[in-house]
Amino acid sequence: MAKFIHAMIRVLDETRSVEFYRTAFGLEVSDRFAFDDFTLIYLRNTEADVEVELTVNNGRTEPYDLGDGYGHMAFCVDDLDAEHARFTAAGLAPRKIVAFNREGALLARFFFVQDPDGYQIEVLQRHGRYR
Repeated sequence: MAKFIHAMIRVLDETRSVEFYRTAFGLEVSDRFAFDDFTLIYLRNTEADVEVELTVNNGRTEPYDLGDGYGHMAFCVDDLDAEHARFTAAGLAPRKIVAFNREGALLARFFFVQDPDGYQIEVLQRHGRYR
């Protein structure tokens, strides 16, 4: 059976991105590997084995074109309202909280936040399938 271990995104500024993921999700650098042309930074927290891999291409100054295919990462939290307030206080500019219902029952409550490179991240209340 395959095991999902990380998702990689390309970022322009290592310091800015590491600080965002630390502030927003409590992710810390677990490994960092510098090569001649790029650097790989692995971020994780104690909640899961899955990591976010940041790739910084040396010398890159232009933002990456994220394309028109909508995609995102997702994190779940125990108290969505408290996290939304914390993100707001930290200046992370979360979007409004949304509730999705299906067949008369709550499927999900969530908000989105954008990282420094424009990637969208969903923050979900722990509930149902989102654990």
